[in-house]
Amino acid sequence: MITSIVVGFDGSEAAERALKMGCELALKFGARLEVCHTPLEETVTFAAEAISGFYVGPTAAHDEMLREAAVKMAERAKGIAAEAGMPDVEVHIGHGLPAANVLARAKEAKADLIVTGRRGLGAVKGLFLGSTSQEISKSAQCAVMTVA
Repeated sequence: MITSIVVGFDGSEAAERALKMGCELALKFGARLEVCHTPLEETVTFAAEAISGFYVGPTAAHDEMLREAAVKMAERAKGIAAEAGMPDVEVHIGHGLPAANVLARAKEAKADLIVTGRRGLGAVKGLFLGSTSQEISKSAQCAVMTVA
């Protein structure tokens, strides 16, 4: 029986699909659903560069910018969940390593299932250190679903 689900959300298309899948499963099983988002400086920098059209560099993404990005991402996740039939989803904003935050949230929530996207926004870093979804799959103490 699935009673608690944690979804890792970084704003990527794969994370959106994972969130929608998590919502669908939560509705089917009557489970509680929580979302975990960890803003990364390089992701915020990339977004700032894409919006401005100028090279921003990693030093421009300061704490305030990270906080603002995290709040916007949380609002986006809540909107996606509401559209999928889950209007009261909690979004937890972490810091540091996304995999560690998702795993800690899952442990605290006593999650039966963690749902993540297969490929998120940390693709370059993942080539060298291993992806977030791989780390979660390797270290989780509950079932893990990776959505393509």
